[in-house]
Amino acid sequence: MVDQYWYQKSVFYEVSVQAFYDSNGDGVGDLAGLTQKLDYFASLGIDCLWLLPIYESPMRDGGYDISDYRKINPVYGSVDQFANLLQEAHNRHIRVIMDLVMNHTSDQHPWFKAAREDRQSPYHDYFVWSETDQKYLDARIIFLDTEISNWTWNEATQEYYWHRFYSHQPDLNYDNPAVIDEMFKIVEYWLEMGIDGFRVDAVPYLIERDGTSCENLPETHAILKQLRAFVDREVPGKVLICEANQWPKDVVKYLGRGDEFQVAFDFPLMPRIYMAMKKADSAPIRWAMEQLPSIPASCQWGTFLRNHDELTLEMVSEEERQFMWSEYSADRRYRLNLGIRRRLAPLLDNDRRKIELAHSLLFSLPGSPFLYYGDEIGMGDDVTLYDRNGLRTPMQWTSGNNAGFSTAGQLYSRIISQPEYAPSRVNVEAAEKEPGSLWHVIQKMIALRHDHTVFSTHNFTWIDCHEARSAVFRRESENETILAVHNLSDTVLHLEVPVTRAANYVDLFTSRQYNEDESKLLLALEPYQYLWLKALLG
Repeated sequence: MVDQYWYQKSVFYEVSVQAFYDSNGDGVGDLAGLTQKLDYFASLGIDCLWLLPIYESPMRDGGYDISDYRKINPVYGSVDQFANLLQEAHNRHIRVIMDLVMNHTSDQHPWFKAAREDRQSPYHDYFVWSETDQKYLDARIIFLDTEISNWTWNEATQEYYWHRFYSHQPDLNYDNPAVIDEMFKIVEYWLEMGIDGFRVDAVPYLIERDGTSCENLPETHAILKQLRAFVDREVPGKVLICEANQWPKDVVKYLGRGDEFQVAFDFPLMPRIYMAMKKADSAPIRWAMEQLPSIPASCQWGTFLRNHDELTLEMVSEEERQFMWSEYSADRRYRLNLGIRRRLAPLLDNDRRKIELAHSLLFSLPGSPFLYYGDEIGMGDDVTLYDRNGLRTPMQWTSGNNAGFSTAGQLYSRIISQPEYAPSRVNVEAAEKEPGSLWHVIQKMIALRHDHTVFSTHNFTWIDCHEARSAVFRRESENETILAVHNLSDTVLHLEVPVTRAANYVDLFTSRQYNEDESKLLLALEPYQYLWLKALLG
């Protein structure tokens, strides 16, 4: 029987097909290459792969500008190769989800090419048009670095078209039932091929109304509830994950009563993990956890440290944003929009202790964790590449030519060359061979998470040790109690951790035992040390 709540227990891995492995020597990663590397994911312990867009696209925005939703970008391979990837992944008990970009298309999509040439085209009403650029003025501009308006003039029809992102990505008109019907048919097409669900991109922006921010509108939720009902009816057991970079009070509405999305990303938590580590103060994490409303039992938060976009600072105050920029991107080249375009390891000074600590928080806090490809080996970034491309460089498999990614003479992107992150020092082959590597630590964390399903529950209690530099919390179920203990500072920390019942505790990583002493645990933690202490109940 299929576990309908499998996503609550899963560790997800976000992967760029373009960047992962090139099987045919053309310099670009492809579906056949990803298929060849499936054993890598099985070895790491990954439950589900999230593929960045693989549709036909001009690739002006990493594939989020789609020119045909039913075709695969030929550089990545064919539909048959995708079907083979799904079969081979499922043979290894690995699920696969795709990106679904509902909000907009590429301006090269046949729908828009027809729409922009003729107001009488049946596709004209597939998009949002206006005689003036003064409509929806309360809607913010998301890409402040590149766009000055959400409207762009179209000469052929003498009117403006609407776009919440780049001007080459016109928004679809979800007030038109034909657009909803088209999108549901696209969803059905890929579900019938065997995918396990979708991460749905930019969901808050589907509907526009004057006098509003054009975000999180009731009409948008109505469409998304239709989508969920459609998916459940057509192919039960699939997951819908929403990308809504919003405050939790708004994001929780995308879960509905368990009848909209099953998983929603927890955007406010992510920057506050970095904030807490830089300040050596758990207050930012505490604050983020306090903002989380209760969610339906069937739902889950999606947690992450990094992804393919900039480290977004939209969900922080102006003071916090300035702090993050000054501390994590003093070099202004790393700043993009309202965020920071850096990978995990460089953000954390390439300090193994900090990188492990961040992953301990990721895997022990409530939610399903999402890893970003290459972070498990500590890959670096390249600020000289355009936009966010510096975060999307080829996976480093070996210390050899092209980092073992490709045999081509020229790649879609440069390999990281900074000495501390170059393939000679950072690669999968070396990481797998070294028992104490970051890769093996993360593998261990994933295995422990699988073994102790209390981490998949919503149960979470913060423990006050009267020490700001600590982050200590309890994960508890009927059968198990685990205390997650973190030293956020660069100094030795002596803690008194109150416990609710008499018990001895064992650290799941080292098997070292700690004894309760008069309803408290006395712990001495090294800088950036973390413990997962399981109660041994008599």
